[in-house]
Amino acid sequence: MSRPPTGVRPAKVSPLWLVAGTVGVLGAATAGLSIGTVALPPGGVLLEVLDHMPGVHVHSGLDPTEAAIVWQLRLPRVIVGLFVGALLSVAGGAYQGVFRNPLADPFLLGAASGAGLGATLAIVWHLGGGAYGAVPLAAFVGATAAVALAYGIAQSAGGRSPAILLLAGVAVAYFLQSIQAYLLQRHQETIREVYSFLMGRLTSSSWSDVRTIVPFAALTTVVLLAMRRSLDVLSVGDEEAAALGLHVNRTRLIVVLAATLATAAAVSVSGLIVFVGLIVPHTIRLVAGSSYRVIIPLSLLFGAAFLTVADIFARTLASPAEIPIGVITAFFGAPFFVFVLLQRRRPTL
Repeated sequence: MSRPPTGVRPAKVSPLWLVAGTVGVLGAATAGLSIGTVALPPGGVLLEVLDHMPGVHVHSGLDPTEAAIVWQLRLPRVIVGLFVGALLSVAGGAYQGVFRNPLADPFLLGAASGAGLGATLAIVWHLGGGAYGAVPLAAFVGATAAVALAYGIAQSAGGRSPAILLLAGVAVAYFLQSIQAYLLQRHQETIREVYSFLMGRLTSSSWSDVRTIVPFAALTTVVLLAMRRSLDVLSVGDEEAAALGLHVNRTRLIVVLAATLATAAAVSVSGLIVFVGLIVPHTIRLVAGSSYRVIIPLSLLFGAAFLTVADIFARTLASPAEIPIGVITAFFGAPFFVFVLLQRRRPTL
């Protein structure tokens, strides 16, 4: 019997971890629907959601105003938060596998810079009548175009290694950031609006955003879940992976494409929310296992729960004002990440 490749720890997702992740998602969603400027009973909130399910008729006990708060304001926001957190986390885990770097994140190849530039152009040019309607599309196109440009530059340079692709992404990111800075300098009246996008926002989430993100979430999730075994093989190195029968360049292209679409879809409806795609998959690596058969599915669950909880803090800590959710993810995520690292470094007795 052949031995597994060196550096890969074969693992399957523990049922206990799946249960914990599922409970975390359900708990975070329930809290997100219940907690806010107007506090609502969790039981009534859940019954209100069930009442809208086909074939289910229950009385929630909420008055019409409270029911409208749940269905029209909080539920789409919570759903978008769940999807954005899941997509950013699973994209971060995929990038960490492609680049064999546990500190990689979804914005590594310039997606953030491309999305920021796209949103800035839409705002500066008042596309869509100056409304936010054109910003998500511009951000999506900008993010995908930036990664495509980085990938094209790497291929043109004859680089097939992750290092060449990474350097191309860094170059593209700085180039696009310089254009964005120039635009903001010339159109200073738009800085506040652009800044709101760059710091991340779920405030304006609607059912339209839910319909926008669901197809991309379904497609990219299926692809990345299907590629998790290939990521395990890829982690041993390109030459060793090729010797084991893996088509390295094709695998890397598929994973980068799927992770980029996931990132672009998330950014288009939420703005730039940092740190989620780094902390969640890397924390899972530290506490649950290094195999991507573990990291990818658990990143979906815990990423969704993490961002939903962060959004609760964003809209309650300074109520009735809101703190940008990107500030929350960085402020609470960074110390937690350091704590996990320190715990892992302690010698066991």
